[in-house]
Formats: sequence, C-alpha cells, structure tokens
Amino acid sequence: MSEKSDSSVLHLPNIRRFIAFRIFFNARFYYPIFTILFLDFGLTLEQFAILNAVWAATIVLLEVPSGALADTVGRRNLVIASAVIMIVEMALLCLAPIGQMPIVFYLFLINRILSGAAEASASGADEALAYDTLKDLGLERSWGKVLETQMRFQSIAFIVAMSVGALLYDAEHLNQIFTALSFDIKVSKAFAIRIPLILTLLLGIGALVTALGLKEPNSEKVTRRKARKEDWFATIKEAFAKTLDTGKWILNTPVAMMIILGGFLIDHIARMILTLNSEYYRRIELPEASFGIIGAVFGLMGLFTPRLGRWLSEKKTKTFNFSLIGIVTFFGLLGMTNFVPYWGVLPMIFIYGPIGLTRFLVSAYMNAETPSSGRATALSFKGLFYNLAYGGIGLIYSLLVYKLRRTESMQANPAEHVDAELFKSALSYFPSYFSVAFVLVLLFGIINRHSIDTSPLKKDDST
Repeated sequence: MSEKSDSSVLHLPNIRRFIAFRIFFNARFYYPIFTILFLDFGLTLEQFAILNAVWAATIVLLEVPSGALADTVGRRNLVIASAVIMIVEMALLCLAPIGQMPIVFYLFLINRILSGAAEASASGADEALAYDTLKDLGLERSWGKVLETQMRFQSIAFIVAMSVGALLYDAEHLNQIFTALSFDIKVSKAFAIRIPLILTLLLGIGALVTALGLKEPNSEKVTRRKARKEDWFATIKEAFAKTLDTGKWILNTPVAMMIILGGFLIDHIARMILTLNSEYYRRIELPEASFGIIGAVFGLMGLFTPRLGRWLSEKKTKTFNFSLIGIVTFFGLLGMTNFVPYWGVLPMIFIYGPIGLTRFLVSAYMNAETPSSGRATALSFKGLFYNLAYGGIGLIYSLLVYKLRRTESMQANPAEHVDAELFKSALSYFPSYFSVAFVLVLLFGIINRHSIDTSPLKKDDST
C-alpha cells in the first residue's frame, strides 16, 4: 500500500469520526482527580471502591449483549446510545449536592451504572464499525496505522484534559491565577469541584454530535436489512445466539483466550492504580494542582507507545511482549509501595507505559484473529473479562480496606491519619496479588503452548 493510500485511509469520514468519538468519549477532565473527587463529595474509600465495582459489574452484565446487539441491529446505534448516556451520567454529577449523604451516594451509584452502560454500548461497537469500514475497501491492513493515529490524538487530548482538569479543580490556585491576571473573580471550592464535570458534560455533547455523523459500512447494512425483516424477539434471540457462538469460539481458540488473559492481567491492575492515582499523589506530598501536569507528562508517552506497540507486534512474539510488559508492571507496583515523597511519582511510568502498550497489542492481535461477523461481540467479550477483573479487584480492595480499618493498630491512630494509613497498607498488597495473577496466566500459556501461535503479526503494507 502506498503512502498516498495510507493517507487517504485517515481521511475517510468514518475513520475521522471514530478517532474524534474516542477523544470526546474518553478524554475526561475529572480523570486526574478521580479518587479525590469522590472523597471530596463526602464518600469514603470503601464507598468509592464499591461504586467502581458496581461500574464494572454493569459493564460485565451489558458488555457482551451490547456487542451482540451491535452486530445485529447496528453498531452506529450503540455508539449513539453511549453518547446519550454519557450526557445523562455527567449531568447527575454536575447537580449532586456536596456532602449531603445519602443523596450523594445514590446519585453517584446511578452515575456509575449509567457510566458502565455507556462503556458497554461503545465498547467494541465503535472499533468494529471503523475496522469494517476499512475491510469493505480492502484496507484492513491499515488498521495498525489507524489505531496508532487514534491513540496519538487521544493522548494529546488526555494531556489537555489532565492539565486543565486538575488546575481548575484546585480553587486556591485558580483564584491565584485570576488575581495575577487582575480579574475580579472569586471561585469557591464547591464550584471548582464541578468545573471538570461541566467540561466533561460538554465533551459528551461533542461525542453525540460525532456519533450521529457515523455511517454504517456496506457489510453492516446487509446485517441491518436482515434485522429489519425479523421481529424484535427474533433479533434479541439472534443476538444471544451470536453471544454464545462467539463465547464458544473464544473458549475453543487458545490464542484468542491467551490474548484476552494477557491483556486482562495488565489492564485490571493498571486501571485500579490509575483510578487511585490522585490519592497516591496526595500521599507522596504532591500538591493537587500538579496532578494534571503529571498526568499530562505521562500522557506524552501515548504519543510514542503506539509506534512502539506496532514495532513490538511486528517484530516480537506475543509471549515476549506480554512477559516484558508484565515484568515492567510488577516493578512499577513494587516501587509505589515505598511512598517516597515527590520522587514516588517515577514508578508510575511503569504503569502508564504498559497499559498503553497492552491496549494496542490486544486490539491488533484480536482484530487479526477474529472473524468479521462476530468482531464486535468478541471485542465485547474482551471487555467483559477486563471489567469482571476490574470489578473483582475493586471488591477485594474494598474488603481489604474494611478489614484494615478494624485492626487495633489502625484504630489507635488519630482519625485524620486513618485514611492515609489505610491507603498505604492496602497498596502494599498489590505486588503480591499481581505476581500470583501473572503466574496463573503463564501456566495457561504453558499448558496450551502447542495450540497458540505466538509469531509476530505480518507487517502492514502501509509501513
């Protein structure tokens, strides 16, 4: 494929809207202060962990059915639905009254359920729609280039969202900036907390506008015409039949199962760390206004990890890639348990890098292995495994914090130090947990080694 053709791929309307949708949907302004946002609204560490487990459980329940429906009634419709739900979930948080329990808890609970539903609707559907757009044109080997470009632009958006979100959340620093600029504006803490949420609500509107502009590939139009000839019950029946068929295919295809397990190993532990990172930054004595800057700096890695991921997928075996990423992640977790003031931010490099590489490699490997007719469903199964693991580790973390809170040493501490000690004690268990999970996945690979093709992917013609 020539450079001219490769460039034209990135100018296809569906591909451009796919990239834009991923940016609007994922680059959220409250991510750099995610944990402390929940805590500042009045929730406890246990409630925070439970709410995120509910979020993951919602995705687990809806992920695969939504993927099957996407393959049956239209991927564009599922992407549009995810954008609408995102708008509703963000509106709830914007209106939540700070500190008024239990109202805040119930509003956050509804938010987590809606957020999980939005993730489930978008997961797999947008990617499958974009991939089949290329396949209709015989350009599916350019998917690596599309994915690399999408991740690069999304990383830039993350950098902006991280920097701006954390800065606007810190009322004190925000007021100092207004004073320095001679603006007669005074922002309260209560309003500053909502600014990142309001900006994310606007991103939701952008995601909806983008989703409405997506077009169904020709191959999907055939599926839609077939669905319209059937009644709703038949469509649902077909969706669940497709779910079962795809599930059987994954379970009977060791290479697909190993790709999913290798991805889930890194994904669930890294996502849990990234979920808790703002609380971690507090415990290594970093000011809140710096959280976004740190996130932006790490976000720069996203400009390079796609190219590295593409090189690894084409030059190295699957075994080498996942083993390398697993070892790097372990040392990142181990380094974090020391809670070194200021310098404790460095181990986070070994968390941010691996999760970006893992997402690239899993997408590249799964799309190469999965039949087109069940691609969205298979990608949804991948999401189900990931979120089941993420929800599981969230519940484990919640129970661990609950147990630690009731130890004699913890009860002897002054109240203001309890949460800090709880967080540090709970995080110390992460390296051991990851080691056990790593060994279990490794054993699966060893047992099925004769059935797993670990060779590198064929190099894209576009490179």
